[in-house]
Amino acid sequence: MKTQLIDGKAFAKNMTQKIAQEVKELQQHHNITPGLAVILVGNDPASEVYVRNKTKQTHQVGMRSFMHLLPETTTQEEILNLIARLNNDPDIHGILVQLPLPKGLNPNTIIQAIIPHKDVDGLTAYNTGKLALGHKDGFIPCTPLGCLMLLKSERSRLQGLHAVVIGASNLMGKPMAQLLLQEGCTVTVAHIHTRDPEKIAQEADILIVATGCSELVKGSWIKEGATIIDVGINRIKTKDNKTKLIGDVAFQEAFGKAAKITPVPGGVGPVTIACLLYNTLQAARNVRNLNKI
Repeated sequence: MKTQLIDGKAFAKNMTQKIAQEVKELQQHHNITPGLAVILVGNDPASEVYVRNKTKQTHQVGMRSFMHLLPETTTQEEILNLIARLNNDPDIHGILVQLPLPKGLNPNTIIQAIIPHKDVDGLTAYNTGKLALGHKDGFIPCTPLGCLMLLKSERSRLQGLHAVVIGASNLMGKPMAQLLLQEGCTVTVAHIHTRDPEKIAQEADILIVATGCSELVKGSWIKEGATIIDVGINRIKTKDNKTKLIGDVAFQEAFGKAAKITPVPGGVGPVTIACLLYNTLQAARNVRNLNKI
């Protein structure tokens, strides 16, 4: 079977171009410039790369970026005080706390301190509840939202398909399952305690993998003609002592068996950042009760 790559870079480029145009019109007609505040605590190298990319693209679409780079010694109370100030700042429409946080900080307490209409990462209990109930006016976490957008761009009809999500995190697996249910899929969620995940994966028309385990899913796990969304980003050393990024799916084994697959890098990652900008734009539009783009 000829496998088609799902080009996340191209999809994200098209999406950010539309967002940039919407930002321009929002400025011209309503005098609003969307503002995104990002809080990074500590010196996690991967997080620093993500934050740089987010900041760069925020500026590229004409939004304002408010970076808060805090030392690892920052206390939870100091972070909560910062979030309280950002909650009350009218120039800030979206607030994102970069995860993971250093040890000793409670991510749940910190995330829940963000007011729901600025929670552009969609992780507060309020927005999680909106998603679970099928309400359309909450914020959806950026990575599962991006995965769904990619799927819908590649498959005209999701209704009735069997979707298997491997990974059950609050950030990805659980909201992804909710979104797929709303699209009419039959959804199975596999996780660390699942018995025989290979057998379950073999039944999937759509296979979404987000485990953080390098090449966990082998070619034998994949149903012929399946669509695969690989959310994993794992940095490994090569034989020549360099490093490269690989996913949670053994790409070479999947290629030729799957009908469509996202590459790593260049698949889900760029679309995740585009969805963060999308959510931030919508947060700004909500100030004037404007419809979704």
